[in-house]
Amino acid sequence: MPHDRDVSRRTFLGSVAALPFLAQLGAAAPAPATKQRIAVVGAGAFGGWIALQLRRSGADVTLLDAWGPGNSRSSSGGETRVIRAIYGADRLYVEMVKRAYELWTQLDASVEEPLYVETGALWMLRGDDAYVRSAVPILTDLGFPVESLALADARKRYPQIAFDGVHAVWLEHRAGALSARRACAVVRDAFVKAGGVYRTAQVEPGAIASESMAALRLSDGSGVEADTYVFACGPWLGRVFPDVLGTWIHPTRQEVFFFGTPAGSERYRPGHFPVWIDFGERIFYGLPDTHLRGFKVADDTRGEPVDPTTQERAPSADGLARARHLLAERFPELANAPLVESRVCQYENSPDGHLVIDRHPNAKNVWIAGGGSGHGFKLSPAVGDVVAHLILGGLASPPLFRLDPRRLGQNATQFDRKD
Repeated sequence: MPHDRDVSRRTFLGSVAALPFLAQLGAAAPAPATKQRIAVVGAGAFGGWIALQLRRSGADVTLLDAWGPGNSRSSSGGETRVIRAIYGADRLYVEMVKRAYELWTQLDASVEEPLYVETGALWMLRGDDAYVRSAVPILTDLGFPVESLALADARKRYPQIAFDGVHAVWLEHRAGALSARRACAVVRDAFVKAGGVYRTAQVEPGAIASESMAALRLSDGSGVEADTYVFACGPWLGRVFPDVLGTWIHPTRQEVFFFGTPAGSERYRPGHFPVWIDFGERIFYGLPDTHLRGFKVADDTRGEPVDPTTQERAPSADGLARARHLLAERFPELANAPLVESRVCQYENSPDGHLVIDRHPNAKNVWIAGGGSGHGFKLSPAVGDVVAHLILGGLASPPLFRLDPRRLGQNATQFDRKD
């Protein structure tokens, strides 16, 4: 990412030093001095966790979504997402991943079927591996084991993979798959069980005057009035606030394919096969056959701009051809595997790949949380923690995530966006 990461992190820590999340990972959110009424718009990964953490801190919270948590139009839908901790030299994000793991683990304890499956993540780099090497000291310090594999050892450990053209191989041990759509529903249910109110409704923001937003307007003609409003609408943020976020959030079409694995074989199942990242001119990543839905292959290259409400979600011939070419090259046993499922979703890209967490510049009682840029799902519990602290603590947003016009001239690399 094109930021001075060390300066950004020092500034971040200086501005939110009171946050126990960053000072002592895993500390509980502070209780509000008075019982605030907060409305959260968007029940995806960010919105759900924000609502849950606010409610756990004692706020009176209403959560709203037009189609429901993890719905097929959302950026949080689908079966699986990757959780990993390698972020180059960006310590801040690794700290957020660490906190996210703690909260995912707590949530997992409340359900019978785990939301997280540990598989490890195999990084296959066709060029320089400086990105991964720069992460190793941070990972070691924060308790994430990672090892460099010689090509000969990698071939022995993973005979399913052809490592032709790979320059370096790294194995991130504590990485794996999160259940995406199901996790959103579990978070919503935990929020309701904690005393929160959930409603399915299309929401229009209230009028803004004198630096304050009025009550939300709902599709059924009713309204929701609150002291604070949080908009975590993912790819719709630019449409909700076109004057403020129209140049900040850019939804792009992303295609995901699932291929059938050999009958009677567990070679591509968790425990036998890891999450994988193939980094070359294009970045592909995928997951083992985690939920018996097939071997997942996704192209991380930013797709064309889309409208998340109206886009047709049929896969393209070109996208399927690229996925099959990657299979033939890297996983030859699956070269002719049948396509068993596919999904078309979207990234909600910020200009530089960093998250967007800030107050609305014209309304002091409105917060915005988004810009997941293809890597945000794993961080969502930590995002919820951060936003709860910012709102209930009356703090300013971290500079790294602020609506600073200087960010608009930046460009994210594919590595920085990858989930």
